[in-house]
Amino acid sequence: MYTMMQVCRKLNMTYQTLKYYCNEGLVPNVKRDENNRRIFDEKDVKWIKDLTCLKKCGLSIQEMKEYLELCLQGESTILPRKKMLAEKQEALKASIQELEDSVAYIDWKQNFYDEVLSGARPYVSNLIRAEEA
Repeated sequence: MYTMMQVCRKLNMTYQTLKYYCNEGLVPNVKRDENNRRIFDEKDVKWIKDLTCLKKCGLSIQEMKEYLELCLQGESTILPRKKMLAEKQEALKASIQELEDSVAYIDWKQNFYDEVLSGARPYVSNLIRAEEA
């Protein structure tokens, strides 16, 4: 069994985040020790790690609650869970593409500046009119 602080250290998360997840009902069947402090077993730790991943995937707290509810219903809800994750996956792929496009633009611009600085290309700006230059 793990204390809250041990779980936080193990998963590299803040105590406040874990407490919030517990208070929001995102960690089902929380057990307590003789001093009424929350304690967690390996299955709890695995689920809390999953919550961290779901959050990084862009699920809101409400979506995480919905996902948890589906999980608690068992195998019969696998299809809706797959659908929920597929939607988040598509959103993540779109974000990745946006980032890759941004990196490609910066690469292109850096190359342009390198060519201007080396004298291989004349400087041209869309912001400066030819008559002003």
